[in-house]
Amino acid sequence: MPDAAPPLPSADSAGGIPSAATGIVWDQALCEYDFGPYHPMAPIRLALTHELARGAGLLERPGVQLLDAPVASEAQLAQVHDPQYIEAVQRASTTREALSARELDALLPFGIGGDDVPPFPGMHTAAARIAGGSLTAVDAILSGRVRRAVNFAGGLHHAKPASASGFCVYNDAALAIRHALDAGEERVMYVDVDVHHGDGVERALWDEPRAITLSVHETGERLFPGTGFVQDRGGPGADGTAINVPLPRRTTADGWVRAIRATVPALVRAVRPTLLVTQHGADTHRLDPLADLSVTLEAQREVMMLLRELADEVCEGRWLALGGGGYAVIDVVPRSWAHLLAVATGEPLDPAQRMPEAFLAAAEAARAAHGLSPEPGIVTFGEGRPLAVRDWEAGFDPEDDLDRAVQAARRAAFPDWGLDPFLD
Repeated sequence: MPDAAPPLPSADSAGGIPSAATGIVWDQALCEYDFGPYHPMAPIRLALTHELARGAGLLERPGVQLLDAPVASEAQLAQVHDPQYIEAVQRASTTREALSARELDALLPFGIGGDDVPPFPGMHTAAARIAGGSLTAVDAILSGRVRRAVNFAGGLHHAKPASASGFCVYNDAALAIRHALDAGEERVMYVDVDVHHGDGVERALWDEPRAITLSVHETGERLFPGTGFVQDRGGPGADGTAINVPLPRRTTADGWVRAIRATVPALVRAVRPTLLVTQHGADTHRLDPLADLSVTLEAQREVMMLLRELADEVCEGRWLALGGGGYAVIDVVPRSWAHLLAVATGEPLDPAQRMPEAFLAAAEAARAAHGLSPEPGIVTFGEGRPLAVRDWEAGFDPEDDLDRAVQAARRAAFPDWGLDPFLD
């Protein structure tokens, strides 16, 4: 069982930071993380998120500070990634055509060169800039410049210490957590609600007792990366610090929120981190082409608000929120991450509110550029699908696939943190 949780920071250590002080990482150069026109991770999702946030006035809210996204140094990247891997990414930072067959073969053991992570010009710089943005964000929190920070270009949670994976080159989430720990942070908790298991973060921190990773995802029995089961609990000396909540295919919006409410709050309160890092992949959404959950924007917004409330309650609001996956790049991702930015910077957006006309025009232009049909019905921040969540406290149904999955996760993780899986 992990050591007892450290004491919370005192009011003095918070430095008197206004509760609304929020950093948002943005640089147009973040869109240079681009695997090509036919790759699912299209950078238009970042550009449109920024356009929607700007049009909705989120970037001008009181206390908002725009944070730079500098290119992370090799020394910073080496806090998580092997030097040989960093060198391989640098070699790959050109076109596939410029690499000989022998050079391409040499990159494959590093996860570079297939359809998921094809080489592209400037790959190292683009990926290191995303990592640098998350490092800048965590530094802004640690220094007391802001209380919360968001890097919606980040959350590249599949990258491993020695290989790329799942569209991810450098693991900015693991780097930010490692950097915070090296800077003296006592305990960091990472909560990942992307549809895919946060395997790279879990692996990078597997043996670190001061870092607790909690991933809620579609079961690896059905979905990439095929990992993240309840019996995966952390390495020697860190047993219980890896927590997984795998969910059945076709989990609904209500079921997804139910599963998160039944696991995350109790565990965050038991762990009592001094910093909360969260990953908000939008690919849980029902329209996402690469997964099988049926989550709505309203549900994603609800979970974002829950995580902000937990950060406020447990670690004086010290919260770093990251983006992640999401491949309905025009119709879903910008709206989802606009909600994230709104929750982080103050008042949540009303799902029934109409999106700015400038954004609707930009989205239509993006559809035309990508050869997609017009979508005239998508004009608000939500979908008009209110939640009707049955709370776990009302009891669980042993005949229900979701409830069985949630209870299995509670049985595996709760006792490590002094919680009763049948009561808490």
